[in-house]
Amino acid sequence: MQFRPITPLEYFASLVAEDDGLALTEAAITVAQDEHPSLDPQAVLSDIDQLAERLKRRLPADAMPLQRLRLLNHYFFNELGFAGNVNDYYDPGNSYLHQVLSTRRGIPITLALLYIELAGQVGLAARGVSFPGHFLVKLRMPQGEVVIDPFNGHSLSREELDERLLPYRRQQGLVDDFEVPLGLFLQSASARDVLARLLRNLKEIHRAAGDPGRWLAVQQRLVVLLPQAWEERRDRGLAYAELGQRLMAVDDLAAYLEHRPGAADAAELLQRIDELRHGSPPRLH
Repeated sequence: MQFRPITPLEYFASLVAEDDGLALTEAAITVAQDEHPSLDPQAVLSDIDQLAERLKRRLPADAMPLQRLRLLNHYFFNELGFAGNVNDYYDPGNSYLHQVLSTRRGIPITLALLYIELAGQVGLAARGVSFPGHFLVKLRMPQGEVVIDPFNGHSLSREELDERLLPYRRQQGLVDDFEVPLGLFLQSASARDVLARLLRNLKEIHRAAGDPGRWLAVQQRLVVLLPQAWEERRDRGLAYAELGQRLMAVDDLAAYLEHRPGAADAAELLQRIDELRHGSPPRLH
């Protein structure tokens, strides 16, 4: 019997099938396989492990958590030189962990993923935080929680976090009588939520660039990752439509409308489905 090689999307699906034991770092690495099909995720994991091993060799066996944190921060941000890519923030490569590992430049969420992986290997409890506008890392320490900006390594005080949050609060009307505690915005993100945020960042880059082929590749992963997020099915349908794949587009848009019949965009999408069924040319942006 001849076996068919597993596709990158099938590999990703196998990694995210269950919440328990979801291999976050490995799944995040595989996102780059759409652009780099020959990428070996296990080799990238090995590269990360080697960085962690170098750090572990420097840590005394009885090192206290605060000492471990200080050594990790110096190693990650100063010695290895990881930092935000301020010169080309919207480069898709900033979302690819193997490239971030190589260039030492990335966006908050990919820098956070590498930082969290190293932290875990030296005995620190670090988690990602889907803070509005900027992904953060928090560590549970004996003295309390420490919140770090992975873009620059800065430890954020409560006052700084409140200041960063204020524009979002105002935009959402969460001020005065409607204000909610800061702690609600600092809850740990699940592995699935972290991957969704990573993919949505990449999705917006490709969509803004008018690249429906790359957008569709990312959208396929979002649908696999979040099968009940019907907005992602809608967006996959729109990507199919841009590529002229009418039947696939109609199926996805119809599935969205079946589950979201009262959606604000329902009338517009019904018209779009009618255009697709009756052969109007695809609208390219």
